[in-house]
Amino acid sequence: MTRSSSETPLLTVDRLTKRYGSDVRAVDAVSFTLQRGETLGLVGESGCGKSTTGRCIIGLERLTAGTVAFEGHDVGSARRAELKLIRRNLQYVFQDPYSSLNPLMTIQATLEEPLLLAGVRRRERRDRVAELMQLVGLAPEHANRFPHEFSGGQRQRIGIARALALNPKLIILDEPVSALDVSIQAQVINLLEDLQDRLGLAYLFVAHDLSVVSHTCDRVAVMYLGRIVEIGTRDEIFDHPTHPYTQALLSAIPIHDPDKRGQRRRIVLSGDLPNAANPPSGCRFRTRCWKASEICAATEPILEPKASGQQAACHFAPSKAD
Repeated sequence: MTRSSSETPLLTVDRLTKRYGSDVRAVDAVSFTLQRGETLGLVGESGCGKSTTGRCIIGLERLTAGTVAFEGHDVGSARRAELKLIRRNLQYVFQDPYSSLNPLMTIQATLEEPLLLAGVRRRERRDRVAELMQLVGLAPEHANRFPHEFSGGQRQRIGIARALALNPKLIILDEPVSALDVSIQAQVINLLEDLQDRLGLAYLFVAHDLSVVSHTCDRVAVMYLGRIVEIGTRDEIFDHPTHPYTQALLSAIPIHDPDKRGQRRRIVLSGDLPNAANPPSGCRFRTRCWKASEICAATEPILEPKASGQQAACHFAPSKAD
């Protein structure tokens, strides 16, 4: 896949924080950038805050603190006309293809809805729906059917078509294949990659399956208990993980080559994910980390450059200075 860069990132997330009530920080001071045409994977265990991050960026959840900027424009302070343009360029594909489509609306009506809200005329809407159906590998004549007449994989294609309706620059993919059969997952992933190459899309790919992320993402951000603990290119993260949590996640990826299975040690984490309302002092991962010492309880590590090139928040990860 071809990637381009720009002085101004397509998306800039700066210290994004989301609290529920006064105590629970589902997302805590998360920062990253996303370039045009790039795919950034946001990975971690269930409950780590990755989906909440995506929902905050798109506006489905209101930020408690921090900023989200699209093409250099602060989304939170954007005027109405500017915000309307941003929303056209920033779209979302939901995890569950069964609950994300209105069962009482035909696919024609579902795909026309964003076009109608954008003021597109009726004849152009119908032509665009036919184009979208073909774009995601579905027959245009099936647009008059209802969601229950399609399989899970076909419904997810419809969800992708809906996100493409207004020609966005960035799509947030919230676990887009986790609800699908393994045999269908590869088809949807291939479709997403093809669309990215053809349309120049950028993706924020929220996932817990690292084997999927390894095939789709240019960079990877690893989240734990609301914080990013490591971020870098795909090769940096998968070939030279420096944070113990990242190492544990990667050790769980199945290896199909029997000659290579004995070359990797499986890391089984002890204990459960701590309560987000009462996270551990210092490093949040220390209660499950085999490297933890007194400094981990006393001082929270910052996300900083490490020897392998990526950034990691760990006192024991080798730094560039080392």
